[in-house]
Amino acid sequence: MHSALSRALVFALAITTTACPTLSQEPARQAATESSLPDAPQPSQKEIILGMPKNIFQDQVGIWTSPARIRPKDFVWLAPLAVATGVSIATDHHTVSSIISHDPGFNNANANAANGLTGGLIAIPAGLYGLGLLHNNSHERETGILSGEAVIDAYIVQEGLKLMSWRERPMQDNGRGLFFQGSAGTDSSFPSNHSIIAWSSAAVIASEYPSPWAQLGVYSMATGVSLTRVMGQQHFPTDVLIGSAAGWLIGRYVVRRHHRQSRHGRTY
Repeated sequence: MHSALSRALVFALAITTTACPTLSQEPARQAATESSLPDAPQPSQKEIILGMPKNIFQDQVGIWTSPARIRPKDFVWLAPLAVATGVSIATDHHTVSSIISHDPGFNNANANAANGLTGGLIAIPAGLYGLGLLHNNSHERETGILSGEAVIDAYIVQEGLKLMSWRERPMQDNGRGLFFQGSAGTDSSFPSNHSIIAWSSAAVIASEYPSPWAQLGVYSMATGVSLTRVMGQQHFPTDVLIGSAAGWLIGRYVVRRHHRQSRHGRTY
């Protein structure tokens, strides 16, 4: 369990910082020189899409090696998350066995709601990308591409964590939620697939459209996914807690790493 949780808890954003160029002592001459340079050739949409596998590979390297780059200031959020995770694990069994309803109709309704909300958080960026192509809007295209990249990154990460944790689902073994159980296999409960995907997409959309209403909308949808996965008896609270946190961090990581690459001669 410690190995799986440590992987999830140390998703410190490996934010790559670019060194600021030294300011020229002759700004007028520098401006004249820059204005005389031709525009960098812009890649086609096909080239951008074909470049996504490379970006995703680089993302995965950064995400999985992030524990090596933990800094003291990261414990400002790592410590509370670790405490919340410990409390959540200690109460998981009680929550799903004594607090969450076991009524099949209620559980199925919540499971369906989670599927619908997750589908919406995948459809929104896909729709934005389509609109961006239609309207020649680089911002909409960028949101669609970065959201898609974040969702793929999140899916790969959760599959890796599932293979390491092998946690039983709430409906198995009287809701004990034991880790490293062969009966769980690839259908491990930890972390929540729906939650990590929903929050990774929401984080990108909220970053690209930072208005309060947009953030309220997408984060409400993501929160709804996490809650309904628990109320549907599909996951323990710990599964959605780590899934949500990891998804948000992955989404933010993708945005900070790839946002507005037109600054470096590329555009979406």
